[in-house]
Amino acid sequence: MSKFVGAHCSAAGGVFNAVKNAEAIGAKAFALFTKNQRQWVAKDLETETIDKFKKALEDSGIKAKHVLPHDSYLINLGHPEMEKRQKSFDAFVDEVQRCELLGLDRLNFHPGSHLKKIAEDECLDAIAESMNRTLDKTSGVSLVLENTAGQGSNLGWRFEHLAHIIDKIEDKSRVGVCIDTCHMFTAGYDIRTKETYEATWQEFSDIVGFEYLMGMHINDSKPDLGSHVDRHHSLGLGKIGLDSFKYLMNDPRMDDIPLILETIDETIWDQEIKLLYSFVEKN
Repeated sequence: MSKFVGAHCSAAGGVFNAVKNAEAIGAKAFALFTKNQRQWVAKDLETETIDKFKKALEDSGIKAKHVLPHDSYLINLGHPEMEKRQKSFDAFVDEVQRCELLGLDRLNFHPGSHLKKIAEDECLDAIAESMNRTLDKTSGVSLVLENTAGQGSNLGWRFEHLAHIIDKIEDKSRVGVCIDTCHMFTAGYDIRTKETYEATWQEFSDIVGFEYLMGMHINDSKPDLGSHVDRHHSLGLGKIGLDSFKYLMNDPRMDDIPLILETIDETIWDQEIKLLYSFVEKN
């Protein structure tokens, strides 16, 4: 099996619990927050916690490259105000260092927002600059840009935004992209039919490149195509429908990366994981 499906699992009570929660739903990959995602500062990871996480991960058989940690929602690397951008940068570096300590090789984050105070390109350049500074201060962890739905002043919803940032990154061996299917759809990229699926991913290939794809968030969408509203739905219950996920599970371009559910009903994640695996066509 070359697909690695899981979900964003709770790390309440300690990051090591995310591994147990992943195993409980039959996941072969998972995502987690390494600290409270709605607070700026968290206490340092203790050696005992780090050791317990690494042992739990080893015992689970899930590889580090199939774990997709997510940073705090408060961070905005493209903030128009320098003081607030610096605060975001400091928090972001801490997040990357936490991944280093846990032996994880990638960190997923939302690029940033211009807050209607600076031009798009200026904001994208600021995000890239913050990322370059972060890469200089850290090692071994790739920075994985997530595409957004384009709500409000959030950037990263067009493939061109992601390509603009990547172009400015000095060490391209440590930059990647995570594509969220709901965000992709509500940003205006149709993936519902075989034709639109292929056309959208061809566009991604031409503008960004599959060599940068380091993870995916697998979500159906409550809002319509191009609505720029970020509201996930359970698989098959939203506007995308199941066909798109069937194409994805049989697409070799998505092999060997974490495919992470962030659907809205965690009580059926185990069923959704089984459903996705059932789509894999036997050769």
